[in-house]
Amino acid sequence: MTSSPSDPQQPHGPSQPPRRQEPSEPDGHVHGHTHGHGPAAPVSRHLRKVIAAVLIPFATAVAVGLVVLWPGSAPGHERTGVGFDRQTQQGTVTRVDTVDCKDVNVAQVPPTGDTGTPQGREAVNAQQGDCKKATIEVTSGKDKGRTFTEIIQPDASRQLEKGQGVVVAYAPDAPRDLQYSVIDVNRKVPMAVLAGIFALAVVLVGRMRGVMALIALAASFAVLTLFILPAILEGSNPLIVAIIGSSAIMLIALYLCHGLTARTSVAVLGTLISLLLIGLLGSVFIDWASLTGNTDDNTGLIHGLYPGIDMSGLLLAGVIIGSLGVLDDVTVTQTSAVWELRQADPGMGPRELYRAAIRIGRDHIASVVNTLVLAYAGAALPLLLLFTIAQSSVGTVANSELVAEEIVRTLVGSIGLVASVPVTTALAALVVSADRPGADGPVAHTGTPPRGGVPAPGGFGGLGFPGRGGTGRRRKK
Repeated sequence: MTSSPSDPQQPHGPSQPPRRQEPSEPDGHVHGHTHGHGPAAPVSRHLRKVIAAVLIPFATAVAVGLVVLWPGSAPGHERTGVGFDRQTQQGTVTRVDTVDCKDVNVAQVPPTGDTGTPQGREAVNAQQGDCKKATIEVTSGKDKGRTFTEIIQPDASRQLEKGQGVVVAYAPDAPRDLQYSVIDVNRKVPMAVLAGIFALAVVLVGRMRGVMALIALAASFAVLTLFILPAILEGSNPLIVAIIGSSAIMLIALYLCHGLTARTSVAVLGTLISLLLIGLLGSVFIDWASLTGNTDDNTGLIHGLYPGIDMSGLLLAGVIIGSLGVLDDVTVTQTSAVWELRQADPGMGPRELYRAAIRIGRDHIASVVNTLVLAYAGAALPLLLLFTIAQSSVGTVANSELVAEEIVRTLVGSIGLVASVPVTTALAALVVSADRPGADGPVAHTGTPPRGGVPAPGGFGGLGFPGRGGTGRRRKK
């Protein structure tokens, strides 16, 4: 008579390998299912070689591109004193006095009394009420300790207070009394505190994965500021720079946050294919819609300082980089869904896996596309408000280059996001179904992990080198 596995009389020595429990057994979900947030089950050596054969040349090409296009210092230029190209210093408000607006605005053109126009209302308001006279001390640069005064109108959007830090612009060619002026307030402290709260929240909730996410974020910012922006300023093709830089960010972020696994590698491939589609569509429609990328004071200043920069190419680079962050989320989620479904039911084929995972993807598509559209609409809200004030028709608004840029950016990015779901799901279903269980012994399977624990990914996380398996024992109940 044979006892059941839970029978306490049944010996369980080293010579007796544990019986594999099928997913249909009552407690199969306790021991045989790993969540997407844990280590992925390793795949066979054959499949690791196939994935490595695709990704290693891609990573090598990205590294070569970084070396070839790596910029030196940004080319110098003579400061124009306009917009962000002004010389700036730090300052502090040392005193604020209340004065009569009429007394401090005597040099202005007298108001006509006509308040029917914006100019007339502004002229009248400038002569009425109490204004503030702020004394500001320069706290950095060669004129440190120098003071100047600034008049603040009562209806000004930015009011100054004593002790407040400010950013001041310096115009060396102006008369001495007009060389310094306040252009902004100093927000370094609140921004640093907010960044600290964000980092603390990520680490407390995400733990080690949160730490890796912050490292990946810092690396992404480094690629953006040390490679992408200087390379574009040096005159390199913005599209090529954006593709190479985005690929580097993608490889660093995905592998740091999710490990060097076959599952992450499939997400990388899905993201790459979607980025190429976004680049192709963006290039076609930016050219077809005759979008110049030079639509406001900032882009006009860039074009004036560096005429060699392709502004439409810069617009396309922004579309690609802006879509990358959401793409990572979609591809990782879909790949994890396929892996989890496979581990829950190892008998599922690629068609069944795809059908099950794509249902998850459809929900993801609806939420992500809505998020992307609302994000762009929120950024362009002041512009949309101006069109509403002007009572422009929807067709007129959409046809203007300022809005057309955002429409193309949103729709091209959304098409890439939508396409990433079936592409990544199909890739993941084919990869996990093409695995060869048993090819590498007890660790080469995609179903239930060995008893005693989930196999650790090891040096290459199930992609290049074997991981450490469990003990192969099942604890008696």
